Amino acid sequence: MKETAIKTLESCRQNRSRAWIELNMDALRHNVKYLQSLLPGRCALMPVVKANAYGHGAGLIAGELSDMGIRSFCVACVSEGMELRRQNIAGEILVLGYTHPDQFPLLDQYALTPTAVDHAHALALSSYACCASRQKLLPVHVAIDTGMHRLGEPAGHETQIREIFTLPGLQITGMYTHLASASGTDPASQNFTREQIDAFYQLAAKLEKDIPPCVKLHLQASYGILRYPLQNVDCARPGIALYGLLSNAADTGDFSDRLRPVLSLRARVASVHLLSPGESAGYDMAYTATRPTTVATITIGYADGLPRSLSQPPAAQELQQDRGCVLLHGQRAPIVGRICMDQLLADVTALPQIQPGDIATLIGQDGQESISAASLADTCGTITNELLSCLGPRLERLIL
Repeated sequence: MKETAIKTLESCRQNRSRAWIELNMDALRHNVKYLQSLLPGRCALMPVVKANAYGHGAGLIAGELSDMGIRSFCVACVSEGMELRRQNIAGEILVLGYTHPDQFPLLDQYALTPTAVDHAHALALSSYACCASRQKLLPVHVAIDTGMHRLGEPAGHETQIREIFTLPGLQITGMYTHLASASGTDPASQNFTREQIDAFYQLAAKLEKDIPPCVKLHLQASYGILRYPLQNVDCARPGIALYGLLSNAADTGDFSDRLRPVLSLRARVASVHLLSPGESAGYDMAYTATRPTTVATITIGYADGLPRSLSQPPAAQELQQDRGCVLLHGQRAPIVGRICMDQLLADVTALPQIQPGDIATLIGQDGQESISAASLADTCGTITNELLSCLGPRLERLIL
């Protein structure tokens, strides 16, 4: 069975979790339809649900996408694909990363499609696929390096790539590359991306007679879909955009009227207490009250994936963007002292109505105020992808 989840906002508010994630599946469906509208009619989405679907919950997200008719998914490694199968996710599951030969039997056991990350890896896959105990061809996608220089047989190695398509025991069902700079809007990034696209299609043209019609071509991830429309593609691999965001606040803002964030992050107020001037709170006495201060303890910390860098020193009189604050009763309350492994402290002096059991918002909307994952990532000096994928397993995922 798929992961069970609480279905309504009211039941989310009544759940007993210390900290949790809320998933807006209406937003997910909206994002899917928008991304599909940017692709040619024959092009199918192959959503990227690696890293626990960027922290959202891979089983929940893939299950919802399956209900929408999506039949192909991307993961980073064999273990992620195995977990999806345990969640009863059907269809093609493509492993984008390297699969060690010791794990090849798991490809059969869980019906996973590996990537041949280069010619040598393809030979190893072929050797396994030809063993006497196997009765069928092993489906494989071939990674082509067009300039990322991470995984893939270099696009210039036409002879080696042609040989991969003829290796015994393998059924090549896809060929793809990854665009290294599709997120960049500067001329150098745009030129490099176009060079990658051209290199991929030039290779495909040279191999046209050797590539069976069933081979799917794909090279667009989120930024590629949004900024580089292509006609000759069979599928596309949206990642962060699927979840209603892009990697930073500026890019997310550019598409804020077309993409809707799926995830909100919330936690509970555990206690409320008064500090007298001169009293400190939290580790290392990092916060000392300079006036009578009401402090709320909130049940979330860096072990849940909330960056410790959001800790805000008492000298910071003005909140900068979303740095070091939570939303309570629709108002901002600054984080004070150091964020702990499981808890944090917030100054709620201006919110006398706060009491234990109240809900704090770390990402999402509360009344007229909101904290976006993208702006939070900017503040922490990282990207949205990293921030969300670090959200840990202690956080219950709840469907709205």
